[in-house]
Amino acid sequence: MIHSPKTPRLRGPKTTKVDPEHILAAAERVFAKEGLLGASIRAIAREAGCDPALIYYHFENKEAVFTTMLDRKFPPLIADLEKLADPSDLRHTSERFWDALRTIYRHVGKDAGFRATVRGEMTRGGEGVKDTIAQHVLPLFKALSSLFQQGVQRGHIRPEVPPPLGVFFFARLYIEILDVAPVMAERIAHIPVEKALPMAERSWFELYWRGIATQPDTPLPFLGKPMEPLP
Repeated sequence: MIHSPKTPRLRGPKTTKVDPEHILAAAERVFAKEGLLGASIRAIAREAGCDPALIYYHFENKEAVFTTMLDRKFPPLIADLEKLADPSDLRHTSERFWDALRTIYRHVGKDAGFRATVRGEMTRGGEGVKDTIAQHVLPLFKALSSLFQQGVQRGHIRPEVPPPLGVFFFARLYIEILDVAPVMAERIAHIPVEKALPMAERSWFELYWRGIATQPDTPLPFLGKPMEPLP
């Protein structure tokens, strides 16, 4: 397993400290390019513009930097998704899933480096790294699964759709849209970048919902207003 950050040790100059947030931002860029295996504290220090000793002041090793990055990103996202999955929310399941999609965007939609790092380590990382990511992702999966199962119980989602697959396609394909649509839409479809993601997001959600809904032809009223660029 990956070790958690340890208590800062006195290593390097005491009078000059690097903000942990600055280190994490630099590490995210390095991890996205090199992966956790290829990255090093020295490379992170170069990206952060500091001496490696100053990173060791805050973190035991690069694995601790990676774990801290996950610890800071996932809990706020999970907390918001758990609120959306509260059974006392009586809105139609389609609207709640749309809110879940917008919640994901609000937390990680503008952080391509984080998404690239997590996706890369899910496939190429060591077992300890994959286990650590799984521990962070599991509460997110449970919240979305609860929302999905409530939709089945309320007659909004077809019962033959396996919840794990429904949740996987919801989250995984949306991340693909976040990564690909802004980059390729203008080059392939000549759609301006500022319009590409809202259009792709809405169109994909409508397709996703019609694939799992008991009444796929029912309009989604909350999507009826003209599309606007995402904030």
